[in-house]
Amino acid sequence: MQLLRSAFISLSHNRSLRRFFEHSALGTRLNARFVAGMKPEDALRVAEAVNRQGISVTLDSLGESVTTSTEAHRAADVYHSLLDSIAERGLDANISVKLTQMGLSSGLQNEPGQSAELAESITASLAEHARSSGSFVRIDMEDSRLTQTTLDIVRRVHARAGLRGAVGVVIQAYLYRSQADVEQLLADGIRVRLCKGAYNETPDAAFPRKPEVDANFIRLAKMLIESPIHHALATHDEAIIDKIKVFAAEGAINPGNFEFQMLYGIRRDLQRKLVSEGYKVRVYVPFGTQWYPYFMRRLAERPANVIFMARNFFRS
Repeated sequence: MQLLRSAFISLSHNRSLRRFFEHSALGTRLNARFVAGMKPEDALRVAEAVNRQGISVTLDSLGESVTTSTEAHRAADVYHSLLDSIAERGLDANISVKLTQMGLSSGLQNEPGQSAELAESITASLAEHARSSGSFVRIDMEDSRLTQTTLDIVRRVHARAGLRGAVGVVIQAYLYRSQADVEQLLADGIRVRLCKGAYNETPDAAFPRKPEVDANFIRLAKMLIESPIHHALATHDEAIIDKIKVFAAEGAINPGNFEFQMLYGIRRDLQRKLVSEGYKVRVYVPFGTQWYPYFMRRLAERPANVIFMARNFFRS
């Protein structure tokens, strides 16, 4: 399993394959199913359609690891425009942002030591915009080398005057540290999206086996939905979803107090079923030309997703 995860992560960095898939007919077909389109307007149209089904949306402009402050601000401008459009169209939507796309990296070219400060400044600006427009910013989690820096930035932004509740973060269940991180985030009152994790981690940082990851996901999910804060549980695993539903029912937890999140184009049938049962569902809607690394990480997240996505390619 770890070898397959490593292989998909390696493929996500393969420039030749990336050029092929992002410019081929096969790539276009995959894109049409799992990515909303190339432009913000494509994603906004999808958001409107998804909202009409009673499902919320989070919008993600695909891209990461910029190397200049100019690129970081250009990426941020896309999100500022999205926040304006969300407000103008009255969409039930928020945004998901990667800090490496906002300038967080091992060091910007010609600007050593400034990457964290730049990413925090841009994040604060987006959170202020989201708060003023009635939306919300979710900071995506990347590989474990950036976990602490990401959490530190989110906590500082969340603590700024007027920004409490305007920014949240993702926690990955496959990391050993995640329970302690969830406990701290709950104490800080920060909203969490819980996912399993999709990066190539070493055995000293992450659970290597799926059953261990699943068990930790369920353990952390129970902690989250028992809190008074609105959290998100990102999974397509119906067995896990059923266990969470049973736990919520036994604890008399209102289904509106948390939400299930799923990826655009996957398990639309399950999304509709959960909505019909009174659960809140949010779909993660990615868009943009840089979709190949995103797609490969979905396969790395669980290699069985190769079959899963192949089935969903033809499933409504």
